Order: sequence, then structure tokens, then C-alpha cells
Amino acid sequence: MADVLEVTRKASATDLDWSEVARLVLTSRALDELEESRLVPEKKVLYQFSARGHDMAQVMLGLHLRDGDAACGYYRSRPMLLALGVPLADALGSGMGREGGYSDGRDIGVVFNYPNPGGAHALPMCGGVGAQYAPAAGWAQSVLYKSRVLGEQDRGAIGVVLGGDASCATGGFWSALTIATTQSLPMLFYIEDNGYGISVPSHYQTPGCDIAANLASFGNLAIWNGDGTDPEGAARMIGEAVGHVRGRMGPALIRLTVPRLEGHSYQDTQTYKSEETVKAEWARDPLPKLKAHTADLDWDLIEASVAQEVESARAEAEARGVSSPDRVTDHVYFEGEAARVGGGAGLALDDSHAEPRPEGQRINMVTAIRRVLDQELEKNPKVLVFGEDVGPKGGVHAVTLGLQDKYGHDRVFDTSLNEEGIVGRAVGMALAGLMPVPEIQFRKYAEPATEQINDCGTMRWRTANRFAAPMVLRIPGGFFKCGDPWHSQTNEVQFVHNPGWKVAVPSNAEDAVGLLRASLRGQDPVIFFEHRAMLDDSWARRPWPGDAFVLPFGKARKTRTGNKISIITWGAMVPRCEAAAEGVDADVIDLRTLMPWDRDMVLDSVRRTRRCLIVHEDLRTGGFGAEIAAVVADEAFLDLDAPVARVTMPDVPSPHHPKLLEWAVPSVERIRAEIDRLLGF
Repeated sequence: MADVLEVTRKASATDLDWSEVARLVLTSRALDELEESRLVPEKKVLYQFSARGHDMAQVMLGLHLRDGDAACGYYRSRPMLLALGVPLADALGSGMGREGGYSDGRDIGVVFNYPNPGGAHALPMCGGVGAQYAPAAGWAQSVLYKSRVLGEQDRGAIGVVLGGDASCATGGFWSALTIATTQSLPMLFYIEDNGYGISVPSHYQTPGCDIAANLASFGNLAIWNGDGTDPEGAARMIGEAVGHVRGRMGPALIRLTVPRLEGHSYQDTQTYKSEETVKAEWARDPLPKLKAHTADLDWDLIEASVAQEVESARAEAEARGVSSPDRVTDHVYFEGEAARVGGGAGLALDDSHAEPRPEGQRINMVTAIRRVLDQELEKNPKVLVFGEDVGPKGGVHAVTLGLQDKYGHDRVFDTSLNEEGIVGRAVGMALAGLMPVPEIQFRKYAEPATEQINDCGTMRWRTANRFAAPMVLRIPGGFFKCGDPWHSQTNEVQFVHNPGWKVAVPSNAEDAVGLLRASLRGQDPVIFFEHRAMLDDSWARRPWPGDAFVLPFGKARKTRTGNKISIITWGAMVPRCEAAAEGVDADVIDLRTLMPWDRDMVLDSVRRTRRCLIVHEDLRTGGFGAEIAAVVADEAFLDLDAPVARVTMPDVPSPHHPKLLEWAVPSVERIRAEIDRLLGF
């Protein structure tokens, strides 16, 4: 702590380089002007967001950031990015969708990222408003984790998040604020209040039009509130707020009022503002105030130098080509080349084995999953487990029972009730080089985290392998004794439809061990689906398969072998399909993973048996079985002697009463009836 305070004292005593502030503000203005006057009209830039009015204070913030810090911005945060040192040709070329830059032309230019070795990283921002907050909280928590658990020296690194006032109405803001204040994280909330959320004025967005005033009584939160157009005042507040967080005095929020001198985007004509309002905003332009504050600078010389640099960057950016379409499918998943930031936290697979080596008595899935988590926590200090009630209670399904007692609150901990915050925090931790294992209590409860799940999955692809956030997201789901619309959903297909995620659906303890260990040692984010009916089911019990057993993704298993019909299934339907196929010459295939899924085994089986039945618990319409049926129809149609068939839930939520549930879930009788129908076709 003494080292942190000393570093903070020195940083606070260092004045801003006002000539650098001037250069960067003029650069930001020149980039905006170039895009608005030339590149957008020429249709070379399709999405443009001016930072005029926001620029001066943002530049000051960026100049305070350093190695070990990370900032998560939003679409109007380019001035901060310039202060971090992003090349101008990337800043322009990314907006033009050109090769290289932030994303190799895959993402909107204002949705930026910046891996910055030796400086502060700009974490991959998201297109969704408010989605930036929770990952920044995860980065901030990882700073403390690395000091407390990994023994790294605490040099005062911080997590920073930028947002407009309108984004303070989102769940992402409140989830991160709750996390940061309850955990006393080194996190700075930087809120730019320009009075509007596109066209919606503040009095519709924020009670009293002042989020800082509303949070005055919020526990464990230091607040700065002032004018972001006043050079001296803004510099003082930003310096104090950063110093507060670096000094480990808790999280801070700074709200700066700034004018939005142009429309929300280039297409926004601001007809919702009166002429008087626009004039009043321009009267608050921070640039003239900055010039007055630094009258000793040669502004003409700086402006001429900036103009030359920007024009040179434009020429370089326009000379770049468009990324080849044949590379657009690269980097959806890890392909052997590590991302520049994030990942690499899992243990090596050098001593692992893909064949089970059974030992001891049969154990249930709960015990198997807990044992793998225990082993990986013990061997790998970068693994941490968290979620609602996973601590002293051991999780609502008892999977994490005893782990907090063994590994402590820093490594196994409860969270506030906010799934967006749980997954978003995990994203920030993964980017910081940890291996987070968040838990969502029930499948349906993942819905509030959908945006974070989507953004995490696409991260490697949309940053062209600059960033990646591997994690293992554990989600129990499915029926158990009874059902209901809130705790018994499966809907695995939604995760399969999210690019970048791998999806595991083990049906038994052995497969759960191999797939979970593979996930914890992998380089991609994984949805690990734990079926509630299988957690303590006698059929699902298996002997422990060995301490180094790893099951590769995309490798199905035949639980029965036959020649007359192929039955494709997964999860809790595997034992039902086995029972239904009793006495039938059938292949029963347990897919085990849905992304990727074992197309080769399925197609080879269907071509041999000439009949295909797909059984799953999820709804019929749009279920994953439809994808399998389509592939079989596309690639094995001429080998079939009967139509591809499915037995599924009807298109209704899971009913509560056991009698209704048993009618809805595919039963052994229904499956057998469909087998007989296909065999007699």
C-alpha cells in the first residue's frame, strides 16, 4: 500500500502537458471535420459520431492513464483513445472499414479497441449502450485479485469506464456500480452529461438531470461533479478522481457537463433543439476556453502540424485495401494464435488423456463437477468461481459446496443479483488474464446477461484476434421432478446461435469431467450446461475417469450400436433414448457438445442405417434438432429410406405439474412409437 500511495502522490504532483492537450484536442477536431466534410459525403465513412465538446476533458483523462490500466469507452470516446496513442491512420481507416485498424473491417469504426503494451488498454467497446460498465468492473477486480492472490505488486492500476448520462439508466451501469461499491474496487466511472440521449432531454433520462447528485448518498463512492468545459477545473477534478482510485480509497464517479456541439451522429440534424439551445451549447465550446487558458502556446503552429498529420493519416488510410472476404470467417474461435490481450489463463493439456481411466465408485454429476472445479482451483491460481449463492451455501444445486471454505472469498465468492453484472465482470477478468467461472443459477436467468454473452462471443472475431475473453459459464437448466416456465427451460439453441461460444451438454458424470476440464484449459468461452435432472440421476453416475481426463469438443459417443436407425440426442434425453431403443438394432448417439457438434459421426451413422430420429427436450420450432435435420437432408438425402423425424417438447413453456410435464417432455413411450413408425416406413 505504501508503494501505491507513493506512486499516486507523484502522479498527482505532475501537471498536465498543456501543449499535448492542445495537440490532441485539435487532432480530434480535425478528424471530426475531415469525416463530416469529406469522408461521409463521399460515403467512405458510414457511421460517424462527432466528439466536439466532449474532447478536451476526455483527452485529459486519457493522459492520466498508464500501463496496467484499462478503459472501456463508448462511441464518442475517440479523444480518449487518441490520448492513449492510437495511430491516426487506424482511427480513420477503421471508420472507413479498411484493412487492419481496430477490426480488419469487421466492425463499425467507432466501436474501437486498442491493445496497448506499455500503456493503458482500451478494452473492446460494444455497440450496446451501457454494455461497457460491467467489463470495466471485472478489470478493476482483477487488479486487486492479482495483488491479493497471485502476489503481483500493486502499482495502483485502475479500471475506467466512460459513458454518457443516458447510459446511467441502463442495467449495466447499476450492476457495475453495485459491484464496484460493495467490493471497493479501483474503478472510475467517467460520465459525460451533454443533456441529451440522442433527442431525449435529461429530464426524461435522469431524475433531477444530475446522476452525481442522485448518488450523493451512495455508500463507498467518491463523487466529483463539475464543468467539463473549464480547463483548470476539469483538470483538477480528473486528477483528484484518478488519484483517489489509484490510492485505493475506493471507487469514484466523476460527472462532467459538456455540450454536444453536433448531432448524435452525422445523420442527426438536431431539429429537436431550438436555435437558442444550439447557440448556448456553442457558447460553452471548451476549445476557446482552452486557448485562453494556454495563451502562451503557439496555436497556429500546433494547428498546422496537426493538419499535416491528419492529412498524411488520411492518405495512408485510404491507401489501405479492403480485407479479403475469404478471411472473414477467421478468428471466430481460437485457431492456435493467441490474442494480444486476454486468454492464456488455463493450464496446459500436455499430460492429459482423452480416454477415461475409471477408478473408484460411481459418482454423480454434482460430485464430478465439484471435484474438477476443486482440482483446477488448486492447480491454477488464475481460476476463480463466482455467482449468486455459490459461497457458504454452495450453490442452489450444491455444486460449489465447500469450495469457499477451502479457497477463500477472493477465489470463490457470491455476487449481487444481476446476471449482466456476473457475465460482464467475467469478461473483464478474462481480458485481464484470469480464468473466470461464473454461474447462472437457472437457464432462464441468463436472459438479462444476453448482451454480455453475445459481446463476449464475438470479441475475438470483431477485434480480428486482438482481444479474447475465454471463460466457463456454468448454467444449470432443464426439468427436475417438476417443471415451470422459469427454472426448467433448456433453449440450448440460443447459445449455439451466438458466434464464438462453445456449448457443452454432458449427460453423465464422466463426460462432465472431461468437458469441464477441457473448457477450463481452453482458449474460447464455453457454455457448460448442467442438466438438473442429471445432476444426481443414478443413470448419469460414472466412476471417476482420471485426474487428467479431457474430452475434446465436437466428439460424440455412441451409447448403443446398430444398423436399422440412428437416434441423435443429448442431455437428459440420452437415457430415455437408450430405454426406448431396447431390443432395436439402433445407433444411439450422445452428441455431448452442440458447438461444435459431431457432424461426421451423425452423417456416417445415418448413411449406414438409412433412418434418422432426433430427440431433444427443447421446443420443436427452431430447436437444434432442426439444424441437424437440415444437415442430414442436405448431405445424406439420397441415403434415406424414411423422412428425418423429431421427438421434442411442443412449443409451450415447461409446465409445472409433474403429470403435465411428463406429457410435454419426450417420454420413452413417445420415442419408441416414433422409432417403430420409422422402422415400418
